[in-house]
Amino acid sequence: MARREAAELLRGHRKPRSPHGWGLLVALWLLAFYEPVVTEGHLRRKNLEFIFIRFSAWEFEGCDKLWAGLVTTLCQNIRQHFGALPLSVFHVLGSRPRFASGFSQREWVLKKGTCLRLWGLLLVLAVGIALLLVALLVPGIKDHHALKVVGSAVASLSGSSLVLGALSILKNFLVSEKKKIERLTNSDRFAGQLGFMSKIRGEVEVLVDFLAFMEVFERRRLRVVLEITSLDLCYPEKVAGVFNAMATLLSDANAPFIFVLAVDPSVIVPCLEQTGCMKGLADNGYLYLNRAVTLPFSIPEMGARSRLRSVEAAIQTREDLMYRIIAGNVAKTRRGCCGGVTPAVPGWKEVDAEAVPWIHEAFRCLHDGSDVLSRYLPENGANVRRIVNTIPITLRLLLHRGDGGTQILSPRAAAAWVVLADRWPGRLSWTLQCLEDAAHHTGDFGKSLWSVFQEHAGELSALRQPLGKVLSLDSHPELFQEFLARDFPFSAAEARRLLGVTVNLDHSIRQQMGLLRALGRIGKAAAVPVSRGVQCP
Repeated sequence: MARREAAELLRGHRKPRSPHGWGLLVALWLLAFYEPVVTEGHLRRKNLEFIFIRFSAWEFEGCDKLWAGLVTTLCQNIRQHFGALPLSVFHVLGSRPRFASGFSQREWVLKKGTCLRLWGLLLVLAVGIALLLVALLVPGIKDHHALKVVGSAVASLSGSSLVLGALSILKNFLVSEKKKIERLTNSDRFAGQLGFMSKIRGEVEVLVDFLAFMEVFERRRLRVVLEITSLDLCYPEKVAGVFNAMATLLSDANAPFIFVLAVDPSVIVPCLEQTGCMKGLADNGYLYLNRAVTLPFSIPEMGARSRLRSVEAAIQTREDLMYRIIAGNVAKTRRGCCGGVTPAVPGWKEVDAEAVPWIHEAFRCLHDGSDVLSRYLPENGANVRRIVNTIPITLRLLLHRGDGGTQILSPRAAAAWVVLADRWPGRLSWTLQCLEDAAHHTGDFGKSLWSVFQEHAGELSALRQPLGKVLSLDSHPELFQEFLARDFPFSAAEARRLLGVTVNLDHSIRQQMGLLRALGRIGKAAAVPVSRGVQCP
């Protein structure tokens, strides 16, 4: 973030600021008397600030509405990050930024209506106080009761408006958005309260408007990243409620929210299918997840280097377990594995610099109408975005592995693999599982991926009932055959190499298929009759 801010200063932009210290007074002044304007220069700003919020669903499992816990956690963390006073003043005096007309670079416009009303109230208050003082102090007039009444009434009416505004700010300062939502949910009538969701929606809209205001004030773009964990430990109806809350928060196209959903799909999918949110989606939880998630990221199998790093990290946190002895054993093991020489691993900066032309080449292949790869792109815009979001991650992981695969696989092949995993997750998972099972027995990776699928197509047909929901995610079977048999004939060795960097394929599907295959082999072994020669007497 520091490099981005330095680059912004070099481009002539002003230095970012924060609503703390002297900046708090500036923010309150702008909140009261100025309206923010989103200019063309603001939209071109590259410096971003990410506000990370962790939401553990298990902590709110006892709550009647788990999604209410998500919204209250969001409100509470935003309030703590920026301070209670700016948010309280925004509730009363703030306004949502408007877009500039033309290419004007003026980011703040005076609220003429607010200023006129304030000056009018102060003028009326001054007149009322003056009349009251004249009626009380000037000889010959202080005996007139009517003038005292008029002066006190004018002063009271004008002063009460200012006091009410101050009390509203004080109320929002003392009663946070979290307390407001908790008060609504704790109400005995909230289940049947018609305006309940509208009130929740109103609080979220105020929060979004406040974040838009702070973007202009801080001279940087803001993104709120909510990390949702432990959702697979909750009851099914509460899981569906969290997805509804996510949809509510993301319903605004300009909402600065990014959700990171860390779950096990094999647990979440049955939970979703048990609730009523699947109506209209053929009771298919996988289809619901595909439409709800913009960028799927299934963590690949951990490599040897990653395992070693996790062991070292765990050891460093346990000094009570003979840290020096264990650390010495780990160092000895590393020297033995690496032949006494630690290989030079390229850093992320070098990998990113090398990945840029690869990403451009992969996107060129997708966009080239003469390339056969564009023929396999989905018609659904959400799936196209998933593919576009996944290709840079896959290429960076492929380059970072440094296992020699980058000398054979091209950016076009990596992009084709991402398209394959997105269009046919069921058939690809089945083929990879069959390939993995065969590797344990023969270790032969010379076959093509299509030949592996053909060999086990009959077994897949026999399992079409338990795997029906998974196979319904696939596109046309004829296109799958043309893709692997003619246009992109991936070999088994290439598939094994690419599997380690595949992030847009749900690996729980492959585990389910492996379990079904293992159960099938056990059933076949139990059905084989035992000869009399080997029977026990």
